[in-house]
Amino acid sequence: MRRSLSTLSALVLGIAASSTALMAASPVADEPSTDAQAAPVLVIGLDLSKSNPMVTNDDYARRVADRVAPMVEGLPLRARVMVRSFGSYDATSNTLRIDQVLSARSKPEDFARGLKTLITGVPKLVRDGKLVAQNKTNILPFLQTMSQVVDCEEGPVTYVLLTDGVEDSEYARLKNANATLPAPEHERFQGCADLQILGLGQGLNSPKTTERLRTTWTGWAKGAGFANFDGLYDW
Repeated sequence: MRRSLSTLSALVLGIAASSTALMAASPVADEPSTDAQAAPVLVIGLDLSKSNPMVTNDDYARRVADRVAPMVEGLPLRARVMVRSFGSYDATSNTLRIDQVLSARSKPEDFARGLKTLITGVPKLVRDGKLVAQNKTNILPFLQTMSQVVDCEEGPVTYVLLTDGVEDSEYARLKNANATLPAPEHERFQGCADLQILGLGQGLNSPKTTERLRTTWTGWAKGAGFANFDGLYDW
């Protein structure tokens, strides 16, 4: 279910109150863009798998939030921000969905502030049972799903994934040293500006594994059609 800035604010204010905060109001209907094709899109994926330190570590979640918020603050009006959770390949387990077109009523800095609080609060939301930590890490299926929703040929699109980058799905088990990602079947993301993974290799405590993951994802992103890939262990 989709949520707007007003719902995000409600979630932030009620972060320790009731699980219904995640199921709150309907989206605000922003003015339609007169030039939607030129408006940038920012897709933010929150990995709720148990391997991701952002699910359990308050300090780390705060640092991730500090990194993401300026990305939203720097967006122009009419830009679209899409926030989704992923982990298991199960839509009923990933109900966190926020869609917002930034406007004079939904300013970038206001949305960024709410999003920062949300990301910072992920460990608490998990502890309180309002978000569920998951046993799988379906990064590729998440990207494939979003590619059916967002068309990179209509304007600049950036994907920012808050994940350790350790694919754990039917496609690959990247924790295994010899595992690789399957080659993209076609350039599904042709025209997409950027794919960023924040937290690549976090929790594995191995620089060699982090570099292996970076090499793997760099090759996959290039084959999929992304113009640029950044995989950051830390910042």
